[in-house]
Amino acid sequence: MTLAATTHLNTPAVSLPLAQRMSRMKTSAVREILKVAERPDILSFAGGLPAPELFPVEAIAQAHAEVFAHEGPAALQYSTTEGYGPLREWICAHLAERGLSATIDQVIITAGSQQGIDLVAKVMLDPGDVVVVENPSYLAALQNFDGYQARIEYVGSDDEGMRVDELEALATRCRPKLIYIVPNFHNPKGTTLSLERRHALVRFAQKHRVLILEDNPYGELRFRGEALPSLASLDDMGVVVQLGTFSKTLAPGLRLGWAVGSRELTRSLTIVKQSTDLHTGTLAQRATARLLAKFDYDAHLTRLRAVYGQRCQAMLDSLEAHMPEGTRWTRPDGGMFLWAELPRGMRGEDILPRAIEQKVAFVPGSPFFAAHPKAQCIRLNYSNRPPELIDEGMRRLASVLAAQ
Repeated sequence: MTLAATTHLNTPAVSLPLAQRMSRMKTSAVREILKVAERPDILSFAGGLPAPELFPVEAIAQAHAEVFAHEGPAALQYSTTEGYGPLREWICAHLAERGLSATIDQVIITAGSQQGIDLVAKVMLDPGDVVVVENPSYLAALQNFDGYQARIEYVGSDDEGMRVDELEALATRCRPKLIYIVPNFHNPKGTTLSLERRHALVRFAQKHRVLILEDNPYGELRFRGEALPSLASLDDMGVVVQLGTFSKTLAPGLRLGWAVGSRELTRSLTIVKQSTDLHTGTLAQRATARLLAKFDYDAHLTRLRAVYGQRCQAMLDSLEAHMPEGTRWTRPDGGMFLWAELPRGMRGEDILPRAIEQKVAFVPGSPFFAAHPKAQCIRLNYSNRPPELIDEGMRRLASVLAAQ
């Protein structure tokens, strides 16, 4: 038998014409930094990583074992695009406890909330459509909107979140199609949208018939202050779609999230998901549904909040103790990040290589801006390190800044 010649992967390839959208898409600065920053010898505060020691590993393993014991063939079979019914029912009940009433046909299971962003963009955006974000904003969402050739407009942000008062002026020069916002413990800033602005944002969207994409991956992680109503719970006209996820509470490796919106929009999301991946993993959905049926999820959340609150306070205390004069930072009430502004004249991109030399890492802030980046800003993640390592990491970072 004659074997065909083998083509090696390192053989130079012809230059293929890519889609026009690829000219707009940039590599993720965070992902590139993590290639270096996640070395075991580096104290990294760069990734958006939950604490792995808090993953309920045994409970998740037991749930998978029960699925294989009692429903193995069904769990390994194709399933419906909308998602596993009992899991969607649990999500509806969970949302109802938080003031958001939804029926099962308004919920679709996604491969993490990141897929929810992609599906909403695919349903809503034609090339040139306007997406409004706050500046800075979640980097992967900006990448996604660029991929659909949207026109990204921005409004400012401060310690109370998005500057909703700037939306009317923006609407006089363009017609927004979508508003993207992380209202609770914003990525990258850690800030929370105030109650007054929540009401104002929903009123604006209803008046102008604009869809709000409420990305809420960190909402369960409040460790200070009173919970605020979701944008979706304030909406009675179907102008809000909310995304949620188990990535920050159970484990990101499950790749389970959800989108909840009007029945009409959920139907559209289902249609585009059918052509994207058919459905989210059946095994993970069934195992998570079994887990949640008997796992004390609220007690687990209480533990997460306590630990993350302690780690956030440790970082705030360390910044106060070690950072040079002129450094400023946000004070989150929950979530996984805080945002720091370096002393005048310092740039995050310039500081990072020196920080890596001192075995500490962060994410420069510039990539998070839709326009007019502030190079002196950086993002710090506190959820993934215990207090003693947080303090050591901030000492190392402070020494780098002091050397400048």
